[in-house]
Amino acid sequence: MEIAIKRISLLVILLVSAQWSVAQYTETINTNNPGRSQGAFAVGKNVAQVEGSLFYRAEEHDLQLYERDIAGFSFQLRYGALNERLEFSYIGSFDAATQTDQLGSLNTETSFSNFSSSTLGAKYLVFDPLVFFGEKEVNLLSWKANHSLDWRDLIPAVSVYAGANLNFSENNPFTPPLDPTISPKFALITQNNWGRWVFVMNFIVDRVTTDFPSYEWILTMTHSINGKWAIFGEYQGFKSDFYSDDLGRGGVAYLINKDWQVDVSGTLNFKDTPSLFQVNAGMSYRLDFHKDEEIKQTKDWDGTGEPKKKKKKKNKLNTEGDDGRGL
Repeated sequence: MEIAIKRISLLVILLVSAQWSVAQYTETINTNNPGRSQGAFAVGKNVAQVEGSLFYRAEEHDLQLYERDIAGFSFQLRYGALNERLEFSYIGSFDAATQTDQLGSLNTETSFSNFSSSTLGAKYLVFDPLVFFGEKEVNLLSWKANHSLDWRDLIPAVSVYAGANLNFSENNPFTPPLDPTISPKFALITQNNWGRWVFVMNFIVDRVTTDFPSYEWILTMTHSINGKWAIFGEYQGFKSDFYSDDLGRGGVAYLINKDWQVDVSGTLNFKDTPSLFQVNAGMSYRLDFHKDEEIKQTKDWDGTGEPKKKKKKKNKLNTEGDDGRGL
């Protein structure tokens, strides 16, 4: 009975381990581009990944009477370490702006540049429905049953993110006034995978210890057309005393190979303080050093992989001679 229980326990461990590797690591690149939300899943243990975008943004403020032309690049440096759930990242954006102020009949032009965002952080997957519920059973007799919506499909994968905003410049025009050198950032991330559709939500609390805390939410829907092309749509909202806005974003991505993706996207908002339009051209590339965990099979059900030591045989009288042999 005890041996049977140990065998069943080992079988469960092996099955969970197999599901774990499939659920976390993907054969093709897992990138956040071209959207601005983070997906719930890490890139995978021992995977290094860079995601970058060149952008141009035009702003026009009807009340403050200025126009801005901004060019720059945004980036995400991601690395999976320690286990399949954990990812470390450095996420930021560098902007170079030319601003034209309308002062009566005169126009003045100024230029400035700096990091509009620079955040060092970590993301951890706390719940994966595939691991928790297992693979959906296939009904060989019903196509409808296999393709109908299951209540489990509504339960998302969930991750938490914690980071530190880094601002080493005084009077940065892209950040709130008197922004400290370091301030916290937290996010709750959910992700639903529905076949070729992926729905991601980010709920972000930023700079909560400063005079200008910010609250942000991002909803992203991505659709894979085939093995190479994908399209996406995204809504992003900000709420802060420094800057509030609602942004709509959309674009297309193309997978060159399993480790390399390129993309283009556009962004606009729905107000004139300021009005905003932006175009992006980006790419994502990964260095894949991921290795599946090796599962060792042994006849030792204790899982140590070491042979059991043979017990010393004793004679019936349980006595030994001086030389260690039985009488």
